[in-house]
Amino acid sequence: MAQRVLVVDDDRTVADVVCRYLEHAGYQVEHVGDGAAALASVAAAPPQLVVLDVMLPVLDGLEVCRRLRQRPDGVPIVMLTARGDEADRILGLQLGADDYLGKPFSPRELVLRVASVLRRCGGGEPVPGAARELTDGGLVVETGARVARLHGRELALTLREFDLLEFLMRHPARAFRRAELLDRVWGWRFGDQSTVTVHVRRLREKIEADPADPRRIVTVWGVGYRYEPADG
Repeated sequence: MAQRVLVVDDDRTVADVVCRYLEHAGYQVEHVGDGAAALASVAAAPPQLVVLDVMLPVLDGLEVCRRLRQRPDGVPIVMLTARGDEADRILGLQLGADDYLGKPFSPRELVLRVASVLRRCGGGEPVPGAARELTDGGLVVETGARVARLHGRELALTLREFDLLEFLMRHPARAFRRAELLDRVWGWRFGDQSTVTVHVRRLREKIEADPADPRRIVTVWGVGYRYEPADG
């Protein structure tokens, strides 16, 4: 059965192009033109992914993203932002968007981003010899089920947050530059490295006893970030 993608954009021309490219790639596509309709559509029949524009009537995309992140199903979100509008892009990531593209964008690139996020949502192909469960001082990451727990409590992680946490836990005590993490976790050779900074901050809020004084994901000044095992 084709995976369902909900496109939320009030620009009919952009929406028609996006829907046509996604349908050509084999997705079942639904389009709505405002934020309230998007929430109603997701509530009635949750899609596998939402392509969400920031500038929307009734409810803007940032508010829609915030409300979708309150749902337990964690539907993936690819957000569309105006080119150069860094504040909206960073806020979208902070609210839990899994990926973003700046307008104007290539429809082919959007289709690739959608496929990448959906592939990560499904867990991708298992890595031969890789541990299926990562454990560190009360933090347990089940890579197959894509579930993370801290002291028995399940953590509400977005797809990218989970991928970043899993990657760092697989490479403890090693410092990574933000550009390396963008490449290894997001698969982007080029991109805004503030994406990594935002996701690290969100992860710290969820796994650190004191996010202002992180002990697991530590900053290596002049380099990037390092995962320090609590059991180490």
